[in-house]
Parts: sequence; structure tokens; C-alpha cells
Amino acid sequence: MKILIVGLNYAPEKIGIAVYTHGLAKAMAAAGHQVTIVCAQPYYPAWKLMPGARQAYQRSVEDGVTVIRCPLYVPARPSSARRILHHLSFALSCLFPVLKAAIGGRPDVVFCIAPSLIAAPCGRLAAFLSGARSWLHVQDFEVEAAFATNLLSDKGVISRLAKKFESTVLRSFDRASSISPQMCKHLISKGVPAERVVEFRNSGDLSKVRPLTEPSPYRAEWDIKTEHVALYSGNIANKQGIEILVDAARRLVHRQDLTIVVCGEGPNRAALETRAEGLPNIQFRDLQPRERINDLVGLATVHLLPQLGTAADLLLPSKLINMLASGRPVIATAAPGTGLAQEVEGCGLVTEPDDVASFAAAIEVMLDNPDLRDRYGRAARACAEERWSEKMIVERLMQELHDLVERGRAAKPAEMSALKRIRRAPR
Repeated sequence: MKILIVGLNYAPEKIGIAVYTHGLAKAMAAAGHQVTIVCAQPYYPAWKLMPGARQAYQRSVEDGVTVIRCPLYVPARPSSARRILHHLSFALSCLFPVLKAAIGGRPDVVFCIAPSLIAAPCGRLAAFLSGARSWLHVQDFEVEAAFATNLLSDKGVISRLAKKFESTVLRSFDRASSISPQMCKHLISKGVPAERVVEFRNSGDLSKVRPLTEPSPYRAEWDIKTEHVALYSGNIANKQGIEILVDAARRLVHRQDLTIVVCGEGPNRAALETRAEGLPNIQFRDLQPRERINDLVGLATVHLLPQLGTAADLLLPSKLINMLASGRPVIATAAPGTGLAQEVEGCGLVTEPDDVASFAAAIEVMLDNPDLRDRYGRAARACAEERWSEKMIVERLMQELHDLVERGRAAKPAEMSALKRIRRAPR
């Protein structure tokens, strides 16, 4: 098949949606499909252009994928208004390349990824003009997440317009998918017919992340002397409720056997470091090279996965995959019954969001019970192999795409026949 992907984030960005979009495009190309992606210049999570990137259009072939990078506005301090301009700038800059790639290349399917939802209509228009089938994959419900994290007010004209735009876009595609059962139900609640909704999880290359049986090299490199490490690795932004890490470190300062490592970048890191001043049991480190992911996640005695309660079921943190694959237990903050709580069940402990005392107590339970850690760790690895295998997930998606395209091809002769009958009908 010929597949045109429209997505804001792509490699060489190290974390978040870019990792999974890149893995998907590479897997599609490796399977023999002709894949083109229109994306932004890399900027995330530091919110500045990466070295080598420039505010211009660039075209290259990477891992068998044709990559068209577009310039965009990247705010150094991404407030709500600036984020909207950021997404709008990508939608405008990608419009011509998307239409050109669709009309000139005649893809079988246009596959759009949200974020950025604002750019999704460009892909839908391209599918319409080229006769391709259309697919929208929702990595997170960014409109509701903006309300949940107070980036936007959930009242007034802007709120109503944003919700109307979201609903209209979601319902306009031939297929809509998301990354968890709860998020798929959310699509249906927003008016997407159930028969159009597909669960398409993020996936991981489990051959690259395996349980370490020896100490991680990062112990020596970062001069970690304590027996245990509680690790958070990922974006440091406003959807994580990440302040709980520092508050827990303050409660656990008496534990001479524990170092909390926060490994990541993002707009909230400076504020978090200020909050942690004077605490001897917490370290901040930059994101590490992708090729060292196994050493990094293997550093953990236990993984920490905070999330705001208001963001529950609007997204499922992609970092969870490598946490589980590492064979280490997870401590997450999530309300009972939410998607994150269900994913972590049996692989670690879940505490209520914003409950610092329970979160810190859960860390101590893990540190003091090696048998419990071992049982949860083995269950975590088994869960990763069962639910998150890249090969299994991508194969299923490709079958869904193939079926969608074939149904579209079968429908065209019937549509043409009906059109001819209409034209021949007496006036």
C-alpha cells in the first residue's frame, strides 16, 4: 500500500509520540509499503529546535520512509495561547506538502495522528481530494487535557468552539483509533460510530529492553551509592502531576538506601529543580540516548509514574511500555477503574493522585519487600510481552488498514454505477 502519515512529532525526538510514530512508519516500510510522513521540525521536549533542524522545509529518506519536515512556531514558554499558535502554525505549514503528497502520490490511506488535532483536517482534505481512505489515531485528547490542566477554561465561547471542532474532526474520518479501551470508549462518547473505532496500542521493541541482571552502568556514571533507585524518566510537563516526586523525596529523606532520579526535560523542569533545592536524595538528569534505554530503565528498583487525576483516560503514558518491559515494578498515581490503574494492576502499586503520603508509603513498601518486587517485576515483563509487542500490534494494524482500503476499493465500482444511473435517469 501507499501510506501517507500526517503527524506533528517524529524522530529524532527521543520521547513521547515521536518514538511510536517513527517505529510505526519504519515497520510499515520494512513490510514493503510505500510510506511518506509529513511532520514538524524536531523540537520536543525542550521546546526549541534540535541541533541540525532549521525553520525550513526539508525532505529526506530515513529507514525507508520519505520524511517531509515543515517549519513551525516553537514557543520557548508554551502558554495556552502560544500552544494554540504552535499547533496552528504546523497545520498551516503542512497543508501544501500534505496536499501535494496526496494528489501527486495517490496514497491508499492517509493516516493522521493527534496531537495535532488542528492539523488533522489537512489530512482529511488530502484523503478526500486523492480518493484515499482516512484514519485518525488519537494519542491523547488534547482539548480535554487542556481543560484538565487549566491551559484552557472549560467555559465560554472558546470552550464551546474547541469541543465542536474536536467532535466534528473525530467523526469525519473513515476510522478512528486510540491507545486504550477507555480512550476508545471516549471516542464513541464523542459521537464516533462504534463500528469505526479501533484500539491501536503504542508498542515497544521488547528485544531492546530486557530485565538487567547486573547493575546498570548509570550507577557508576551518576555516582549513585544507595541500594535502591526510584526512577522517573520522560517529559516534565503539566499533565504528569510530577511535583509529587519532590514531595515524596522530602518525606523519604530519612531513607539512606534510596535515591530518586528524575531523568527528563520539559517546560516544568526548572520549577521542579527549584522545588527540590536542599534535598540530598533526588537527582535530575537529562534525557539519555535512545540506544541506552535498557541501561536507563534497568537502573530502577522501582519506576514512578505520576499522573494528574483530571487527566485520567485522556491519555495513557507511553513511557509505561519500557517500564513494564524492564521487569521492574511500577508505582503510579491513578484513580481506581481508570485505564492507567488497570494497566498497572498486578505489576505494581497504584495510589490516588495528589496523595503524597500514600505515594511515599508505596515506595517504602516496594523497597522493604524484595519478594513483592520480584513478583510484580516478573508480572510486568509478562504484561509487556502479552499486550505491547510491536510485531503483534503493527501486524494487526496493517490488517485493519488493508481491510479498510479493500472495502474502499470494492465500494468505488458500486458508487460509479449508481452515479451513472443517476446521470441516465430521465429528467
